[in-house]
Amino acid sequence: MSSNPGIVRKTYQDDPAVQKRRWLILIVINLFTFMSTLDGSIVNIALPVISKQLDLPVAQTQWVVTSYLMMICAAILFFGKLGDIVGKIKIFKLGMIIFTIGSLFCGLSHSLTTLIASRLIQALGASMTMANNQGIVTDIFPPSERGKALGFIGTFVSLGSIAGPSLGGIIISGLGWEYIFWVNVPIGIIAFIIGIKTLPQDLTKLQVKIDKAGNLLFTLFILALFSGLLLGQQVGYGDYRIITSLIVSVVVFIAFIWVQMRKQEPLLQLSLFKNPLFTLSILCGFLVFVANFCYNIIAPFYAQSILNLSPSQAGFLLMIFPIVMVIIAPISGTLSDKIGSELLTFIGLIVMVIAQFGLASLHNGSHIAFVSLWIAMLGLGSGIFQSPNNSLVMSKVPRTQLGIAGSINGLIRNIGMVVGITVATTTLFSVMSHKAGYRVTGLIPDRPDIFLTGMHVVFQTSAIICLAAALLTGWRLWSSRRSPQNEAVHSN
Repeated sequence: MSSNPGIVRKTYQDDPAVQKRRWLILIVINLFTFMSTLDGSIVNIALPVISKQLDLPVAQTQWVVTSYLMMICAAILFFGKLGDIVGKIKIFKLGMIIFTIGSLFCGLSHSLTTLIASRLIQALGASMTMANNQGIVTDIFPPSERGKALGFIGTFVSLGSIAGPSLGGIIISGLGWEYIFWVNVPIGIIAFIIGIKTLPQDLTKLQVKIDKAGNLLFTLFILALFSGLLLGQQVGYGDYRIITSLIVSVVVFIAFIWVQMRKQEPLLQLSLFKNPLFTLSILCGFLVFVANFCYNIIAPFYAQSILNLSPSQAGFLLMIFPIVMVIIAPISGTLSDKIGSELLTFIGLIVMVIAQFGLASLHNGSHIAFVSLWIAMLGLGSGIFQSPNNSLVMSKVPRTQLGIAGSINGLIRNIGMVVGITVATTTLFSVMSHKAGYRVTGLIPDRPDIFLTGMHVVFQTSAIICLAAALLTGWRLWSSRRSPQNEAVHSN
């Protein structure tokens, strides 16, 4: 092992050829960022159709979604570290190929077994691209444009995560469920061809060994945690198997941290969390994804079952959120390059809190314009928040650790999705069951009041989650204003 683990010949910012095509590189990265995050949520709306055509119970088809998220979270830290070792761009390119092949196989699947196996292949490729996209962008773009570039990534991450139900509904109604996967194939091929011509060779690598013990423990932690959280929605969290699974996840996670603290070359650089900007930004990003996925689960039910909109009408209504984000996030990222990121993240979170409380006030007689206003405001707040927060996460990380830092950000995002789904469904059905007087696991015909009661509590909960993130960000902003040494957020 080399005494100097980081081998840095020069930077991409010194290479005129790379700088000339940096925005084209960003487009390629964002295409895969969008597709890989979209495929974490787009399948939800297709589950009833998949269940009917493959003659399966809906509970079993949930594994089509679950297996994808589990694989991404289990593998993303490994591929982030591997990107730092063998090259972030090399791993990203390989991920592009694997994701596209997995998407093709998903559309060709005619049984649950083959569909889940194909989803695992797809997720493997997605985790390779997710783990390294932010690191590549941080490496290539100069500090003066980094917030804008990371803002575009943040836009496409959230766009892919939130647009699933609406875009999926439109594709399925017009073409069929297979096309939610097949649409990735031509896009993936085109993006890969452009990527081969535009993505540069890797410059920054580490000469270290892979942490096998850390990888094994982290994979076991993800499997136990996700099994407990996601199966708990089906059988209830009082079941001894679910409790055991969650306890095992806690024990294994403690063992993982213990091993990481004693490893010379750990999978997870715990020293990154000594930086309060990095740690608080990661935590706030997690809380925002939890809150947004509460919305993502509840909004389609409200639009179709309470407002009685058709699937396509509901799809267009829900598209307001990502459309507003697409417009706002790059503007916010550009602004963060000029005025710093902390104030913008705080403003974005406050707007989200207001929007979530607004959504909690909706009922079965709410005018569509009023519903649209609150959805647009939630997109506005998310757009203002995401770009500066991503910039805060990546701006203080050494170049030799950009891969693992980006993979931590991606991991937290995906865990936030799962926790958001869990919080939304558990809260919704618990409140509905209490009001109905018996256990409820679905919508009750002719009783919109019971669903609305549960929906109100879910949105109040997500508003409180956003408020907690806003308070943390406000404290960070106040602390940085008091400490002159923390004022330069983008000093590198």
